[in-house]
Amino acid sequence: MKTINLIGGGRVGQTLGRLLAQCGQAQVQDVLTRSAASAHDAVAFIGTGRAVLNMVDMRPADLWLLAVPDDQISQVAAGLALLDSLPPALAFHASGALAANELKPLQAIGWQVASAHCLLSFASPQLALKQFAGTPCALEGDAQALAELRPLLTRLGAQCFDVRSEDKLLYHAGAVFATNFLPVLQDLAEQLWQHIGMPPQLVQQLRASLLQNAVNNIVKLGPQDALTGPASRGDTALLANQGQAVQDWDASAGLAYKALSALARQLAQRKKTTR
Repeated sequence: MKTINLIGGGRVGQTLGRLLAQCGQAQVQDVLTRSAASAHDAVAFIGTGRAVLNMVDMRPADLWLLAVPDDQISQVAAGLALLDSLPPALAFHASGALAANELKPLQAIGWQVASAHCLLSFASPQLALKQFAGTPCALEGDAQALAELRPLLTRLGAQCFDVRSEDKLLYHAGAVFATNFLPVLQDLAEQLWQHIGMPPQLVQQLRASLLQNAVNNIVKLGPQDALTGPASRGDTALLANQGQAVQDWDASAGLAYKALSALARQLAQRKKTTR
């Protein structure tokens, strides 16, 4: 069985580590995080492995997952490349926006490198474990690395596909629009309702019902047919007046309303031309 070391034991690292251990696809060996406490917590969640305090204490492994923030990937790769005790292996990071060339210090000394981004909202490791099956996973990097990672991740339940390195920013932007902005929009809606004095219990009720119904409609009908509201009706006067009202309430929210309304009008026009 292949061995794997984890650098970074946050939500992504814990989830993938636990899945690898549960499915028997790789032996989780060493886990390095920012602190001894977080490393021990990660090992406890994964259910196996050894918490280490320093990179120099990590043993050689077949696979290395760098589940660290994007701005730390290249720095961690450079640190690994300086360790003479480590033979070349396969290293991959989990960033959606950055390409495998963030690991070029390792690639330069003979390592195989890749990026593997699972398109899932890792709100918590416990939830991610339940939601992981069928998750799309964008792969990019060295051909040999991808040939090894693709079947490994597929056996965990991922649906792997290839993405070009130059397309990673746009790919990840799509994920941001689909998931990261949704809580922001919901929060804006609730702020507006609270501002006009809607009872708090109704705000909570709408969070559960209106949002869920909108998601269900998108899943069942697709974005075009699920679109409702003034943009879908072509009511430009209402859009303008409403946009100004939101602008007067909050300048940033007003700009967002106007930009999203313009995109909604484009979607409505596409709906008309496809029929």
